[in-house]
Amino acid sequence: SLCVKQPIGKELFQQFCWAQPDLQNYMTLLKDLVGQTGTRMQPNVTFLLKCKKFKLRKELHRFLSQEPFNKYQDSMFFDRFLQWKKLERSQINKKLFRQYRLLGKGGFGEVWACQVRATGMMYACKKLDKGHVKRRRGENLALNEKQLLEEVDSRFVVNLAYSYETKRTLCMVLTMMSGGDLKFHIYNMGQRGLDRNRVCFYAAEVCCGLTHLHEKLIAYRDLKPENILLDDKGHIRISDLGLAVKLSEGRLVRGHVGTLGYMAPEVINGHKYGLCVDWWGLGCLIYEMTAGKPPFKGRKENVMRQELELRITKEQETYDEKFDEEVKSICTALLNKNPKERLGCSGSGGRDVKSHPFFQEINFRMLEAGLIEAPFTPDPRHVYCSDVQDIDEFSTVRGVVHTDKDDQFYKQFNTGSVPLSWQNEVTSPNRKVKGQREVRPCSSCRGRLQGSRSLQTGSQRRPLGSLRSCRKSSETDGGVNRSRDHLDLRGGAALTLLGLVAFSAFSALST
Repeated sequence: SLCVKQPIGKELFQQFCWAQPDLQNYMTLLKDLVGQTGTRMQPNVTFLLKCKKFKLRKELHRFLSQEPFNKYQDSMFFDRFLQWKKLERSQINKKLFRQYRLLGKGGFGEVWACQVRATGMMYACKKLDKGHVKRRRGENLALNEKQLLEEVDSRFVVNLAYSYETKRTLCMVLTMMSGGDLKFHIYNMGQRGLDRNRVCFYAAEVCCGLTHLHEKLIAYRDLKPENILLDDKGHIRISDLGLAVKLSEGRLVRGHVGTLGYMAPEVINGHKYGLCVDWWGLGCLIYEMTAGKPPFKGRKENVMRQELELRITKEQETYDEKFDEEVKSICTALLNKNPKERLGCSGSGGRDVKSHPFFQEINFRMLEAGLIEAPFTPDPRHVYCSDVQDIDEFSTVRGVVHTDKDDQFYKQFNTGSVPLSWQNEVTSPNRKVKGQREVRPCSSCRGRLQGSRSLQTGSQRRPLGSLRSCRKSSETDGGVNRSRDHLDLRGGAALTLLGLVAFSAFSALST
């Protein structure tokens, strides 16, 4: 886990191995294997060859996890890793972020665009009003969503980067999704509904997201267009895990949970259910993207709750000329009222859904690796949501008395940065935000940077630089006074310049 799943740990362990002459051949072989696995020719490689590569990589990992890893723990590379981990666990507060415009409002609070001062990374900050949470007894919902988001690391599910509290709010800093939600694209972009390519692409990415959740035994339970968000590249992520539930192996749950019109028949009927309810939701989503309306409700039709539930449990959905045979086939299979016969509800789960002819043009290996471009890219000059002025001001609840029990809940919520998200942020390539000046080193650091060797060359110098820092050249940007921090790179090579700037800035903010 330290050297495979954690980006900083992986980078430092690789630096250590490249610095050891007796390990360089192993690292070269491992690099070649990883490179071949990620190529676009992978689908054409025979199954036998894939198995041999997998076994070889497994043996390499097993070898490196023994004596080389023991030596690594006694090296300065591991010392640097521990220093980064200490920084990762620094206390987080609102001073770390710049706040921008209001993005939306929910039942417990508001969502604002924000930016990490140290790295320039943009996020969406979900602020839950403490008074509203307590008055509506939403502590379990808020904590459940936060804990599930910490557990999931998927490019198809909104990721949690930080969680902290202020005097009046509980804050979750999430992946920034600037392309709007799927409902807006279905109903507010000209003709209702989406073209076939977009329907297939979005359905495939949602399928991947559900599969990743199901691998963690998480039932999402609230799949609907409003909860599917687009990023600036046109890729989607599943958001809002407030109603999701973590299941035990083989255990079913019972609960009337979800959104009216998208709940599976077994949920409405009060039966026990498991992960199958999410595949029903995917069927509703594909149907609505294609038809421009939900499967059991007409456009602008006002239907009483009991009537809508009766349609879902008893009536069969209808299909018009917008549905070709493959779309109709997958919708029929996913909207099967019997969960035992529903597509995706067998032992294979998401693999059965991915193998349906509807997805025959989708290479799921490339999709999960982020190698397929989205069929639609949002215009960065366009706001894909209702006018912000139409969002009512969120009222703060007053007169709510906080107790020691509330403080315990806030302590559980306020855990700071999420390790994987934080490490990905500080080790990512330089991210320039539009209108933001490029981060450059000061003159005293520039020479050291130019003299440092590349990570790929297996430098034996001190990794990631020392912990000494210098602070120079303050600048004012948009009325906000900022100072640039630069680590002393003497005798060291950095993960990225951005990571080093983040390192020093986080240190300054946490003290």
